[in-house]
Amino acid sequence: MQESSTKPYLLRALHEWCTDNGYTPHIVVTVDANTIVPPAHIHDGQITLNIGTLATNGLTLGNEYIEFQTRFGGVTEHIFVPVAAVSAIYARETGQGMGFDVLESQPYPGTETADSGTQEGPKAVSEAKDHPSSDAMPDPSDDDPKPPRLTIVK
Repeated sequence: MQESSTKPYLLRALHEWCTDNGYTPHIVVTVDANTIVPPAHIHDGQITLNIGTLATNGLTLGNEYIEFQTRFGGVTEHIFVPVAAVSAIYARETGQGMGFDVLESQPYPGTETADSGTQEGPKAVSEAKDHPSSDAMPDPSDDDPKPPRLTIVK
């Protein structure tokens, strides 16, 4: 039996350390075909994600994948990151953390490769549900109601 990687265990440990000390854990991800993140926030092939408890919903720090929901510009996004694509985890406030080698990530189990035609994994589901084609997207100049805003009442 092949020995499992220490990387997911270290990610979970440093996430817990950040949380216990009141810091905000962030991960740096090298985006590849198996990574589901908002494309507008990718810079130089990487994205930095806040994985703190206040910024995520349903955070799962698994051995192969990191999954959660978060908001970008008021829009809820489902984030799916292979652990192999994580290049660092650190505390935003201090910069303390750890860097990792980025390895080739594997598709989500049950996902067919692009060579075989269809893709049934979370990326295909996410793209179909969360990212309709540009033809189906409403014109922002329409009279859509503005998103609710919070105001401080004294």
